[in-house]
Amino acid sequence: MIHTLLLAESCIGKVERMLLLTTILLFGLASAQKVTQLSYCLIDENHVRLDCKYSLPAESPEVFCKYTQGERLLDTTNPEEEQHAPYKHRAKARIFPGNICRLLFKNLPNGKSNFTCNITLADSATASKTSVVEKKLLLPCSAWSVLLQSCSGLLLTLMTLPMLLALDWL
Repeated sequence: MIHTLLLAESCIGKVERMLLLTTILLFGLASAQKVTQLSYCLIDENHVRLDCKYSLPAESPEVFCKYTQGERLLDTTNPEEEQHAPYKHRAKARIFPGNICRLLFKNLPNGKSNFTCNITLADSATASKTSVVEKKLLLPCSAWSVLLQSCSGLLLTLMTLPMLLALDWL
């Protein structure tokens, strides 16, 4: 009987520790930064703009953004990292209000290119998102193209609403 009680106490202690660890991990994941969207459009015939939208926990320390293609660093906002030499005059990353990191990339080659946006807090892990950009399918940068890429639900609502109102008038 005593042995059973000791075994039960031991199991309860392990379960409590696991519950505490799970709570800490879930809280850590819930408060971490994340990339919510990576959209792109054509600026000129050969230049692309990528906008990386991200969310941050409240009262976050300084955030850094970088764009990569595989292991190659296109550009970064972190002064401690060095840009890959061939991209010094082709790529420029900047952070804009509204939690947007923008990359302007010159001379986009024909075909498909992978771009990865990485968002890092000074003392945290990195959140990233990758998109495949195909030059011949790029839309020119405009409010309309950004709306088409980023707000398909809103666009559907705006297009459906007049139709629903028209049906009511019949």
